[in-house]
Amino acid sequence: MKTDFEIQQDVMAELLWEPALDGTQIGVAVNQGVVMLSGVVDTYYKKVVAEKATKKLSGVKAVAEEIKVVVPGSKTRSDVDIAKAVLNALKWNSTVDESKIKVQVENAEVTLEGEAEWNFQKSSAQKAVENLESVSRITNNIRVTNKVIAEDVKHKIASAFQRHASLDANKITVEVLGDKVILTGTVRSYAEKRDAELTVWSSPGVMSIENRLELSSEIPVY
Repeated sequence: MKTDFEIQQDVMAELLWEPALDGTQIGVAVNQGVVMLSGVVDTYYKKVVAEKATKKLSGVKAVAEEIKVVVPGSKTRSDVDIAKAVLNALKWNSTVDESKIKVQVENAEVTLEGEAEWNFQKSSAQKAVENLESVSRITNNIRVTNKVIAEDVKHKIASAFQRHASLDANKITVEVLGDKVILTGTVRSYAEKRDAELTVWSSPGVMSIENRLELSSEIPVY
């Protein structure tokens, strides 16, 4: 098991390695495997990249992210301009039906509402907005409305786990309750826990996931 100091060093090195980031702008503290990120960046995208880069590292149990987005005054857009940029980004995203999404911008904070048939469309809408200039925060309230849950959805998810190189399917239990999926069992890292959840989101009709997966105390063997 890695010590908090070792995890901290790994996170700091990973943030410095990320080409989109200036790792010196982000503070890293670790307490019992929980990583706390702080500091200031100039785009929401960098905030997201820092969090994702941290979550994928071994030994990380959870991430508490308190990074603030502060846009230089010369680059600040009005809420109206940000809203226009968001709508344009959604329009040019081929996976998103922009006619079903409503956009609200207040104090540079973007809220997305509306409907999508698949969760990847919901995620794609957010990704289209993340790198826009002057956006300080994104709240994604888009609802997944595909109600069709195949009778064999549990089998499909289990099969997907078997195909996924990073997941030990034998240690993950899948329970389907209507349009909700519950995951229990153990994984070797926080990154695997996230991978399992992303795999489930790829199944049609899944509207919510309760991820109860716990980190195993066993030392991974590669």
